[in-house]
Amino acid sequence: MVDDDPTVLEIVCRYLRAAGFLVDEAPDGLSALRLAEEKRPHLVVLDRMLPLLDGIEVCRRVRSTWAIPVIMLTALNQEDDRIDGLEAGADDYLAKPFSPRELVLRVQAVLRRTGQAAAQAAAQSAGQGAGEAPGLPTVPLAIGDFTLDTAAHELRLHGTPLVLTVREFDLLSYLLRHPHTVLGREDLLRSVWGWEFGDLSTVTVHVRRLREKIEADPAHPLLLQTVWGVGYRFDPVPLGPTGSRDAPDSATAADGTIS
Repeated sequence: MVDDDPTVLEIVCRYLRAAGFLVDEAPDGLSALRLAEEKRPHLVVLDRMLPLLDGIEVCRRVRSTWAIPVIMLTALNQEDDRIDGLEAGADDYLAKPFSPRELVLRVQAVLRRTGQAAAQAAAQSAGQGAGEAPGLPTVPLAIGDFTLDTAAHELRLHGTPLVLTVREFDLLSYLLRHPHTVLGREDLLRSVWGWEFGDLSTVTVHVRRLREKIEADPAHPLLLQTVWGVGYRFDPVPLGPTGSRDAPDSATAADGTIS
């Protein structure tokens, strides 16, 4: 938990510990990076405005070094400020003032998503099917140039693993399971984030970040396209030898099984 306000730090840590979490505290950005290096936490709750090193820069360094999810807190309740946090790699954000109970729920939700793959892999290695999320494939799903392995919590493009945040992985996984389908931002916010209400710019920013990681030219996307006035459509089709895209007849599992 990183915040330079001792009152916020004390209250939030008390709620997190009451929910069963082990919590380390940092009052500034440099201390946060040192703790991340020493402790390798499962999650970082990070204030936007910090002394010594700004929260945005802390988030960038954490996300570029470790696969640690970040929830950002901001007192600047402006869209541009929230977008800055998401573009720096934050998986979620809350605007101050916020309810400590809501923060605890957000922490639990993000950790549940990151822990799901480990639980699935453990069950699979034990020869058990229990614990798998309903509707997810039990074998890697290959469609176009993408391979989704939910047990390993890995997405590959052209055989190379993609470096994704928790939310980016969830979003791209959802899009892969709903190819050639127009999905509104409200639908994605509900299905991927689990929010009935929220800032739709959250979806916009994550779509832009995904394009930077999967498109040959993010400014002119061919895979993840905007359907103006409606939402987004994902067409996971491979590049042909001339640069054209030929849509496959169906999605197949990595072992050739029709999905």
